[in-house]
Amino acid sequence: MLARLTSGIGSRWKQTAADKMVLRSCWKSRHKSSRRTVNPGLAALLCFCATQFVCAAGQVDEAKKYVIQKDAEFDVTYNGTVTHDNQTIYAFNHTISRNKTEGVRVTVDVLQQSLESPILFVVRQKQAVMSFQVPLNLRGLYQRQYPYKHVGRTLCQPPTRAASETQYFFVDVSTLSSQGTNYQLRVSRVESFTLQTDKRFTFSASPSQPQYFKYVFPDGVDTVIVKVDSDMNFPCSVMSIQDIQCPVYDLDNNVAFIGMYQTMTKKGAITVQRKDFPSNSFYVVVVVKTEDEACGGPLRLYPLRPDELIDAGNRSKVLDVLVSRAISSDTYVMGVLFCLGIFLSLYLLTLLVACVENKRMNRRRELLQIPADLSPAEKGKTPASPYEYGSFADTGSTLGSEPVTDSVASTDNNYGYMERSLDSIARSRQESLSSVEEEDYDTLDDIDSDKNIVRTKKYLSVADLSRKDKRVLSKKYQIYFWNIATIAVFYALPVIQLVITYQTAVNITGNQDLCYYNFLCAHPLGALSAFNNIFSNLGYVMLGLLFLLIVLQREIVHKQALDRNDLNALECGIPKHFGLYYAMGTALMMEGLLSACYHVCPNYTNFQFDTSFMYMIAGLCMLKLYQKRHPDINASAYTAYACLAAVIFFSVIGVVFGRGNTVFWIVFSVIHILATLLLSTQLYYMGRWRLDSGILRRIVYVIYTDCIRQCSGPMYIDRMVLLVMGNIVNWSLAAYGLIQRPNDFASYLLAIAICNLLLYFAFYIIMKLRSGERIKCLPLVCILFTAVVWGFALYFFFQGLSTWQKTPAESREHNRNCILLSFFDDHDIWHFLSSIAMFGSFLVLLTMDDDLDSVQRDKIFVF
Repeated sequence: MLARLTSGIGSRWKQTAADKMVLRSCWKSRHKSSRRTVNPGLAALLCFCATQFVCAAGQVDEAKKYVIQKDAEFDVTYNGTVTHDNQTIYAFNHTISRNKTEGVRVTVDVLQQSLESPILFVVRQKQAVMSFQVPLNLRGLYQRQYPYKHVGRTLCQPPTRAASETQYFFVDVSTLSSQGTNYQLRVSRVESFTLQTDKRFTFSASPSQPQYFKYVFPDGVDTVIVKVDSDMNFPCSVMSIQDIQCPVYDLDNNVAFIGMYQTMTKKGAITVQRKDFPSNSFYVVVVVKTEDEACGGPLRLYPLRPDELIDAGNRSKVLDVLVSRAISSDTYVMGVLFCLGIFLSLYLLTLLVACVENKRMNRRRELLQIPADLSPAEKGKTPASPYEYGSFADTGSTLGSEPVTDSVASTDNNYGYMERSLDSIARSRQESLSSVEEEDYDTLDDIDSDKNIVRTKKYLSVADLSRKDKRVLSKKYQIYFWNIATIAVFYALPVIQLVITYQTAVNITGNQDLCYYNFLCAHPLGALSAFNNIFSNLGYVMLGLLFLLIVLQREIVHKQALDRNDLNALECGIPKHFGLYYAMGTALMMEGLLSACYHVCPNYTNFQFDTSFMYMIAGLCMLKLYQKRHPDINASAYTAYACLAAVIFFSVIGVVFGRGNTVFWIVFSVIHILATLLLSTQLYYMGRWRLDSGILRRIVYVIYTDCIRQCSGPMYIDRMVLLVMGNIVNWSLAAYGLIQRPNDFASYLLAIAICNLLLYFAFYIIMKLRSGERIKCLPLVCILFTAVVWGFALYFFFQGLSTWQKTPAESREHNRNCILLSFFDDHDIWHFLSSIAMFGSFLVLLTMDDDLDSVQRDKIFVF
């Protein structure tokens, strides 16, 4: 057994000439001991010890022969050759101070063009080990490899508690190549390793030579903005903010492991708070990427094999880094107070105007010697119109050849104003307050038989299209409010949950590319990264609430007038239905809430949060304009919201699949044109055109009889003018979309809605003036003021501080500094002005027909 043990040891031992002599003597002593009285086990043990001694001695000799350690110095270039038979260790020492930080940088070059195996460099230092190979093969898209033979790395700085301490580190150079490989090694100090506040520093970086610097928060500074700029778009680079620890992740394949980071081309900015770094300091790391696809640059040709090496080329980039102080807490307070002050002042202005208007009405009653608590009906007097309505021909209109008289405008004797007794008015009021079902729209006995006849009159009055029961219509239009309130609840809750998840992901992962902020003016507060962009949406909510209060006050006054059987409220003016106004105010408030949610983390996947209620606001405003003169035949809430849902659906589909997709643009353009034609037909024939399977046959018949056989002009010229202009505008927009195919489909769709709204509003104003009506002072001021505010708002909107249609790095090229109180940027000002402009637009819709409040409805024309 002992013989087998010793023979096994001998077989595993690499024998040299000297070793064989030792073994031979051991075996001889063993055989001799076996013939004598010496214990054979003891002889075997002595032999085993001898062999171990020989092995250790051989390893020492081998170490002395193949491992070379050199004392090295800083700023000296060392040339060496390495093979698999030798290894070189360079020993460095340097003195570090607790009050002074300086970096240490290792630079390596390999001189051969082709290598059998890479050279491995291992830097051993206190509390850290860093290793890299040369050539350094960095991977890009599709696992493509890019070799770099010139590598430069900065060593991390372990903290020291002593005032001064000498630290040692070693650079080991080795390879598995049997051929000698020449290299150059240089270790130098980085004098400008610590960044200074408000002092710009210029440096260069490449994928194999990343750079990072240290910044220490000065006393009294809690938040700073780190800005990195470059005159070069490409190569694409990454800036990262990391805590003071080892190792520092400064390569393209690991820079996203810790800290905050973002891709950049020309601009990059990250706001850093002291509370996130316990050491009151951090590293600013800049890495140049191996490829540019992350920044929207062109992709290179794909290699035949994923592991094929591609020439890295020259990807050096010159950059500037600047660390500046962020705004103070006083600036936050000033920004918040300024925002609140603007909108509270509008509350006060509205209250002042209401008081002045109420005082003016009281003076008017006193001048007319009419007690304020009595209505004209109670005095037995007929309210006088401030002006006489003539025919269209009298106002210079060319829309018709026949003059329109009062008798023509009032064909139904049941609506004769002077022939109605007070008893009949009170009785009809009681009947309108009776319990009726929502479906019972046509409550008059003759409405089913003569509604088509009434609508075919050449000139209609509002009385002709307000024959349905007031209670039923009020309930019908209240559905708009309740539906949009329900939509708001079910829409807002998942939106809030989603954006909280986005913000949490940004805070945890540190990936600043998830959200498209204006990083040069993004002021964090708590967990929110851009508090100013969120808070500036407060105007939509406050002014939407103010509009709801104004509408509520008007509704209360109107109900009080109805309770007094006031003839002005019963038989004069545009019929008062407030459901759509409540829906508009709610939509404005929801626009503010959802826009704030969108700006928590604006990106490609949640764009619809910011635009959905804009479509609804535009649609509700058009419906309200149409309802003013067509209260009986306006669309129901269910139909209107179904159409708006289809618009939002196309918005999402267009953004996701519409970019450069020819099929989508053809389909959308065809649907757009067909919808315009169908809506035009419905509006022209006052809802009497049925949309069923026989529509094509009827269209052909109308074209044949009216255009070919008789060649007669349109019966309703005013409507035809509007619809022709509307079709021209919409067909032009459809052609533009089909030819240009804009990337921002959501804004394109919103532009279609706004153009149609403006067109209809302009037509309404023109027809109102041509009909002999006038615009009172208050709505006129609102129109002029709103137009000016809209102009300034659109100017700031088109500044384009960020865009999710591009990559995050390209979006940051549009970032700009704050321009208002060092707290708000251009987009925040757009929020301020657009909320005020929308509020003014709502007031215009609410007050533009106040001049008709004392005019009989059978003398108010429909257009």
